Amino acid sequence: MRRDFSIVVLSVLLAVILAQSGIFEHFLTATRGTRFLGSFIAGIFFTSFFTVAPAAIALGEIAQSGSLLFTAFWGGLGAVVGDMLIFLFVRDRLARDISLLIARFKYKKWFSLFQWKPLKFLAPIAGAIIIASPLPDEIGLTLMGISKTRTITVIPLSFTLNFIGILIIGGVARAFL
Repeated sequence: MRRDFSIVVLSVLLAVILAQSGIFEHFLTATRGTRFLGSFIAGIFFTSFFTVAPAAIALGEIAQSGSLLFTAFWGGLGAVVGDMLIFLFVRDRLARDISLLIARFKYKKWFSLFQWKPLKFLAPIAGAIIIASPLPDEIGLTLMGISKTRTITVIPLSFTLNFIGILIIGGVARAFL
């Protein structure tokens, strides 16, 4: 559990450094000539709470100067890569750590409600809604990981929801900028 926490802290620090230093924006500007690569990389960063803002700006800029569908497609593929990195970490490690934490505290009865079939079914739906919203994908992927949603289900769902989100961002960027 300590190792997992350390990995999360290091990844958050790296994301903050990339966002604050401007390296991320500079890199995306440098890939502007190859829009598919810029869209793909921005899509990877579109999934994290700490990098969603610069990634959304980059995707909006790319969509303004090129095909909106092309940008959403490549950005959606990149978002699947980002989501899978988060999901595999969450599903395999974080879910186990949360279960151990719950076992240590007196919240077992409250959390056992989530084993009840109707509520167990709602966790992946709530996760999908969160992935589709502007909220960080990490929260939605955590819900899906805890509820043991299969990877084969998460991949097309991630692509579709992020594709739609990027289409909306690109459409708004074209309409207002």
